[in-house]
Amino acid sequence: MSQENLRVRRTRILLRDALVDLIDERGFDRITVGELTTRAMVSRAAFYRNYRDKYHLAEQVFDDALTALMATAPEDVPQRWTEFFDHVATYERLYKALLSRKAGTWFADMMRAKMASVSAHHLTGKDGNDLAPTVVGAVAVQAITWWLLHDRPCSAGEIADRTAEMMRAIIDVELRHPS
Repeated sequence: MSQENLRVRRTRILLRDALVDLIDERGFDRITVGELTTRAMVSRAAFYRNYRDKYHLAEQVFDDALTALMATAPEDVPQRWTEFFDHVATYERLYKALLSRKAGTWFADMMRAKMASVSAHHLTGKDGNDLAPTVVGAVAVQAITWWLLHDRPCSAGEIADRTAEMMRAIIDVELRHPS
C-alpha cells in the first residue's frame, strides 16, 4: 500500500472518530467542519480532499458498507444480513451516535432511503408501487437502531435472522398482492 493511501486512510479514520466524539458531546447539528478538523488534528484541506461536508463524511461510512455488502455478499440472505450487522457492530459508536436523538433524523432517513433503493428493483410492482421497498428499508433501520440502543442483546446472526424473517413476511405479502 502506498504512503498516500495510508495517509488517506489515517485521515478518514481520524475524522470518523472525531465525528463520533463530537456527536456524543454536542449533537450532529452543532458540529462544524472546523471542529471536526481540530479534533482529528487534520487540516481543512485534508477534510475537503476526502469529503464535501460533514454529511458526506457520515454517509460515506454507510455507503462503503452497503457497497461491500452488495458486491461480496453471499446469496444466502440471512448470511448477508449477518455480515451487515457485523459491520454495524464494528462501527457501533458511529452508528449509535448517528442514530441517536442528538444526531437528528437525517441519517436514519438516508439509511431508509438507501436500503429501500437496494431492495426496490426486486420488490417494486409493475405500477411503480414502492410500499414494500419502503417498508423493508424501515425494518432494516429500525432493527439496527433497536439492536444498538439495547446494547446488542443478541448476536449479529440472531438479529440478522430475525430481520430477514420480518423482511420475508413483507415480501410474501407483496407477492400475494401483485400490481
